[in-house]
Amino acid sequence: MGGKKNRPESEAPAENEKKKKFLPSLIKNKLKRSAIHAKVKNEKKVEKKKKNKLRDAAEKRALELGEEPPAKKVPRTIENTREFDETVCKPDDEELFAGNDADEFSSILRQECIPKILITTCRFYSTRGPAFIAELLSVIPNAHYYRRGTYELKKIVEYATKKGFTSLIVVHTNRREPDALLIIGLPSGPTAHFKLSRLVLRKDIKNHGNPTNHEPELVLNNFTTRLGHRIGRLIQSLFPQVPNFRGRRVVTLHNQRDFIFFRHHRYIFEEKETKKSDSKPKTTKSASGAKDENIPQQNVLARLQECGPRFTLKLITLQHGTFDTKGGEFEWVHKPDLDTSRRRFFL
Repeated sequence: MGGKKNRPESEAPAENEKKKKFLPSLIKNKLKRSAIHAKVKNEKKVEKKKKNKLRDAAEKRALELGEEPPAKKVPRTIENTREFDETVCKPDDEELFAGNDADEFSSILRQECIPKILITTCRFYSTRGPAFIAELLSVIPNAHYYRRGTYELKKIVEYATKKGFTSLIVVHTNRREPDALLIIGLPSGPTAHFKLSRLVLRKDIKNHGNPTNHEPELVLNNFTTRLGHRIGRLIQSLFPQVPNFRGRRVVTLHNQRDFIFFRHHRYIFEEKETKKSDSKPKTTKSASGAKDENIPQQNVLARLQECGPRFTLKLITLQHGTFDTKGGEFEWVHKPDLDTSRRRFFL
């Protein structure tokens, strides 16, 4: 009497069918589920094309009327929604520029001395370690390899300082695979410890090139904070500040979400002949009797050829002075507590 009216039985299947259309994952039949999923995907694709067409038409109309085109939508990414960091460097930061003139790398970056690098290993043998070091020697100019033997790292630091080396690189290996890099600025530090991952040697890169002996051009991207600026200057001090552009060599260290991606390329310029036909082709005959309807044009195309190696670095610690595990003072240490947010970056 006073209860709710029951719906007709014919309406219930229709509602269930609607739900299944919007939720293809609930359909148990694989063929029907894949067919509906493909249909929904195609509808989204058609709708996206329609929106792009309307946007292009609005931009064209605005240009014809002399108005400003509608603003393009910027997608939300982890990079452009990163948490606010007060240590981000600003172009008018006078304190930062004053510190650059007095830090440990100023003499090299002002070209008062030429960087000289000593590369060594940990005490354990590695299968890919020597191959990786050989490629580092081909990338970093004026770098020299010395076998570690049984010497302690402090003794190696003292020896390298006496011999006039400006930096020391230690390649650490685990299970016969390079897994860490230790970069020590000489004679007074700092010491940076990086985790090394995703190593790809030159021979494993498809269509790789062979580097020349020219000094490479160095490109550092996205080192925006005070800590990132310091790490960038440490890496910059490994390379001479007078690149030889004739060699067309480029070493890139790109920081993204606190992962530093290392790449080594060469520019290659190629001339390609393309035939461009005129709107009104001429019917004049050449000396051979053929019609010159197409006019050849020389276009210069530029492309990149990767030389290797390819790897990724992640900063673990930055320590004041040279390497000291017991009494060393750390500028920055990566801890698991710092990884509570995906939008917090330190470099």
